[in-house]
Amino acid sequence: MATPARAVTRAATGTLAVVVAASAALAIAGAYWPAMPWLHWLFKPLTTLLIAWSVWRTPSALPRYRTWVLVGLVLSTAGDVFLMLPIDAFVAGLASFLLAHLAYLIALKQRERWFAAMWPFALYAVIAGLVLSQLWPGLPGELRVPVVVYVVVLAAMAAQALAVWWRRRDGAALCGAWGGACFVLSDALLAWDRFVAPFAAASFAVLASYWLAQWGLARSVPRQP
Repeated sequence: MATPARAVTRAATGTLAVVVAASAALAIAGAYWPAMPWLHWLFKPLTTLLIAWSVWRTPSALPRYRTWVLVGLVLSTAGDVFLMLPIDAFVAGLASFLLAHLAYLIALKQRERWFAAMWPFALYAVIAGLVLSQLWPGLPGELRVPVVVYVVVLAAMAAQALAVWWRRRDGAALCGAWGGACFVLSDALLAWDRFVAPFAAASFAVLASYWLAQWGLARSVPRQP
């Protein structure tokens, strides 16, 4: 039976999850609703900041882990803003998310050493290679090196998250593993829409998987007993 304190914590987390989902839905609706684009401009960064706030208010058994996840979420918010500007700020957005993934990597290192399990890195290396092989013909020459660097760091982050789960097998590690996987999916969909073949459901698919990724990484912060 859950203690009263734990029951309150679960209720608060559930309420916050509903608020984040509502904010995300409004952001996605704004992306498809030309009459009200401000919904997208307002609720896209707000959704990520709400997830960051959920991390900030969580007492953690690993304060450094929580700190680096917060850094990653703040950098992701900057990336959110860059990618929705009316000018082409794709490179600035890419750089922001690259730094965010490095922050997540540092966080994940707090739970398990690098390459604690090799098979996740082999798995994500294959996935990264497949994604790059599909993107390569449509990538502008000046973006090829930055995109390769980004994909390598993203794949390493997702692999480290999966390795942590493989070694730890707890709920927090599981959340981190599916968060990393959702991030790979979200960015692959974004790149496919931008460089290979645009599709109508791109905004929904990219943003939904993106916030599932951020929520998973936020929930990967080990809670204080």
